[in-house]
Amino acid sequence: MPFHVHPLAWLLALEGVALLRAQAGDIGGEENFVARRIAEIRRLCADPELARRTGAVVGHASTVEGYAQWAGSYDSEENPLIAVEEPQVRRILAALPPGRALDAACGTGRHAAFLAGLGHEVVGVDSSAEMLALARAKTPDGTFHEADLHDLPIEPTSFDLVVCGLALTHQPALGPALREFAKVVRPGGHIVLSDIHVLSLYLGGVAKVTGPDGGLRAMPAGRFLAGDYIAAIREAGLEIVACHEPRWGEVPGGHGGPLAQQWCPEAAELAYRDTPAVIIWHLRRPLAGDSGPLGLNM
Repeated sequence: MPFHVHPLAWLLALEGVALLRAQAGDIGGEENFVARRIAEIRRLCADPELARRTGAVVGHASTVEGYAQWAGSYDSEENPLIAVEEPQVRRILAALPPGRALDAACGTGRHAAFLAGLGHEVVGVDSSAEMLALARAKTPDGTFHEADLHDLPIEPTSFDLVVCGLALTHQPALGPALREFAKVVRPGGHIVLSDIHVLSLYLGGVAKVTGPDGGLRAMPAGRFLAGDYIAAIREAGLEIVACHEPRWGEVPGGHGGPLAQQWCPEAAELAYRDTPAVIIWHLRRPLAGDSGPLGLNM
C-alpha cells in the first residue's frame, strides 16, 4: 500500500530514536543530551519553514522500473551502504580460490568485475537490461543474462561460487532464490549473500525513485530477520560458514541525509551510531557425507 512521508515527521522520528537510545544508556551518561533533544523537538515543531513543508504519498515501483532509472548514476553516486558492504564481501571473496562464479542480481557488475580480477570465469544475471548493459561494458569477458533470481537460466551444479549483493530484500520471500543458488552451486561450493539490514530499513533505508508523474515511489523492501535467513538457508540444504553485520561508520555528508544534517545532526548521529548497516552471509553447499545443513560459525 502507498504510505505517507513528511519532512517534520522524519526529523521527529530521528529525535525519537536518539531519545530511545539515550534511555538505554547509549550516550555515555551525558546529562544534557536529553534536555537538548527535548528543546530541539520543540524548536522543530515551532519552526515556520518546516510548518510550510508538505508531505508526500509514496507509491510503489518494481525493481525493473527503479533500477532502469538508477542505472546511469548508480556507479557515480556515493552510496554509504555499498561503502559498508563492499569491503567485507571482498575480504570473503578474496580468500576463495578462483573458479566459475555467478554474480546473481549483478546490477552494474561491481562484484562481477572484482571476481574477474581475482581470476574467476564470471557469469552475471540481472532483471534490469539497463544495469546489464553497464555490467557487460565493465567486464567484457563475462557472460550476462537477463533473468529473475527465482528462475536462473543456469545448469545445476555448474558454479564454484555464487554472489548476490544487496538484492534479496526486493524478493517477496527468501526461499525461492536460496533454493536456486543451492541448485546451481556445486557440492562444496560457496555462496556469499549481502543485504540491507532490517534495522537500516527501519531507519529510513527503503530505496525510492521518482516516478513518471514526478512522485516518489518505493521499491520492494522485505523486512527479513536473521531467523528468516536461517530458516531459508536450512530449507535450501545449505550450511552457514559465517555471518557478519558491519555497522554504520562515518558517512560522507553525515547520517540521515541533507535534511537531518541541516536540522538535527546530533540526533541523527546517535540514531545511526554503531547500528548494523548490512547483513552478510557466507554459506556453503555441503559435500556428500557432511554432518548436516546448518553449521553455525558466527
